[in-house]
Amino acid sequence: MQEAIAKADTLIEAMGWIRKFRGKTTVIKLGGSVLDDENALMHILLDVIFMETVGMKPVVVHGGGKAINRALAESNVEPKFIHGRRYTDDSTLEVVRRVLAGEVNQFLTDEIERLGGRAMNLSVHSTNVLFGEQLKLDSGEDLGHVGRVTEVDRSVIEGLLYTDQVPVIPSFCEGKDGRGYNVNADTAAMAVAQALGAEKLVFLSDVNGVRMDKDDPDTIIHSLSETEARALIDSGHIASGMIPKVEACLETLGRGVGKVHIVDGRLRHSLLLEIYTSEGVGTEIYK
Repeated sequence: MQEAIAKADTLIEAMGWIRKFRGKTTVIKLGGSVLDDENALMHILLDVIFMETVGMKPVVVHGGGKAINRALAESNVEPKFIHGRRYTDDSTLEVVRRVLAGEVNQFLTDEIERLGGRAMNLSVHSTNVLFGEQLKLDSGEDLGHVGRVTEVDRSVIEGLLYTDQVPVIPSFCEGKDGRGYNVNADTAAMAVAQALGAEKLVFLSDVNGVRMDKDDPDTIIHSLSETEARALIDSGHIASGMIPKVEACLETLGRGVGKVHIVDGRLRHSLLLEIYTSEGVGTEIYK
């Protein structure tokens, strides 16, 4: 009986957050090691279905780096990176188009449907919603067919949300000339969140959030204002690879997104715990 009462208490705690976020859009960036972890991925997609069921409007934006690397190895194409970004030549682009915008995108859509939700894949193979141009580096180095998103077709995405479907969008955009471009998944998710004026943008990572000590997960900071985040960057507590991620979060907040979250996607039901509990399990960054 006590266990049953505890479950009811959890539902009552969640009720306030469910009412607060009902009808609000949340963009979820899915990628990295989470896509390769079958168990973690299933629980994330169940969380997405739950969010839609209780009235939130989740949008999934995904990468697929590891699946692309495997496909390139099978095709005997050696991956090349410049400043952390994948150099994309003609042969690599074809693999990215087939695997990321095709196979991974369709798989995630099918999984949501299999688990009881409703989803629609939005890619260059179906209905494309991301448009852009070739990315130019300040250094002048050429990344090939790597792009940045300059326009998001809001009407298609919002139409699906209105009919209670989950849009599933790969980090792949199309230029005005019809050329395809490989896009960084973080920046693609940011572009979608900004275009939709999302209440939340959630980065599912393989770390539990921003930490005072980057090597100690117990030093996680659950809530950070923009001012506090900049101070931690200046003091060196936010360092190395977390700096560009936090700076990207702050840039996104400045463009109409309500809050940004960094959450460990490997933790079971991390999305629900972050959004529908008072303390959360990751880091929430706000203006």
